[in-house]
Amino acid sequence: MYMSDDLKNSVIFARGELNPYGKYFTGTSYLNMLSLEGVVMGNVTFEPGCINNWHIHKADKGGGQILLVTGGRGWYQEEGKEPQELHAGDVVNIPAGVKHWHGAAKDSWFVHISVEVPGENKSNEWLEPVDSDDYKKLK
Repeated sequence: MYMSDDLKNSVIFARGELNPYGKYFTGTSYLNMLSLEGVVMGNVTFEPGCINNWHIHKADKGGGQILLVTGGRGWYQEEGKEPQELHAGDVVNIPAGVKHWHGAAKDSWFVHISVEVPGENKSNEWLEPVDSDDYKKLK
């Protein structure tokens, strides 16, 4: 699937390679690690309809994740809350311990920079896929 010229021209960082965590995604995503020192950051590109599984960023102290949306249209949802539509310029702060998912809308590429908030004894727990019927209801 090809990215529209509008979105392609707005992308700041290279798309990167196929995401090595792809087994935790429905659809195809790409990862370009921007920093592995100090604050870990990666540019994640989702093809239309690609979302990740529910997951939790764990830490004994600090931790969590920040999403800096740079292109396209996507979704973010925390367990027990309504999904939020995301667009370029949106910022999502995800505290450690919050079960959530994020990814592209069905009809749009979606690009965000994922920032790992520094913390102690951090880990990521990948969980079940998002219910496909729930995702299909999103516009």
